[in-house]
Amino acid sequence: MPNIEDILKQASPRQRIVPVCIRGDLASEVEHLAEQMSRATKEWEPTSIADEHPGRRIAAELKAAQEAVKAAEVPFVLQFIGDRAYSDLLAKHPSDNPNELFDDSTFPKALIVASCVDPKMTAEQASELFEKINRGEQKKLFDAAWEVHNAADVSPFSLAASALLAGLGGDS
Repeated sequence: MPNIEDILKQASPRQRIVPVCIRGDLASEVEHLAEQMSRATKEWEPTSIADEHPGRRIAAELKAAQEAVKAAEVPFVLQFIGDRAYSDLLAKHPSDNPNELFDDSTFPKALIVASCVDPKMTAEQASELFEKINRGEQKKLFDAAWEVHNAADVSPFSLAASALLAGLGGDS
């Protein structure tokens, strides 16, 4: 059994890497093409055997747009800031509601700024970023920041990874 000194030497803050799509225009294009695909699938009726389903072209465009969105994702690394710093941050953003832990209009951005180690950003830069990325992307950042401070368990079991390793003859 290791002693506390050995444990302290090995300990490091929890981190989480979150891909954030910084190109809302590309995300919009994916949504538009997905809607076109849905409509084409429901409404298209050939007039002759030589007619090509419009879904084929739309599917190719959709695949390219999805790849462009993936390429426009930037990894953000969020890291646990330490127990004292986290408690201090919570104290700086109290809620007016006694049933809530923090002020949900100020704390999420403050936690993201404090937790984001790559890229480092100031509160002003976070505000500028939040003017360009939507609430869904902002929520991904906050959820990751919250998890590195509050989640107790490591990532869940991955059936896909186990199946792949088993299929390749590796350990599962």
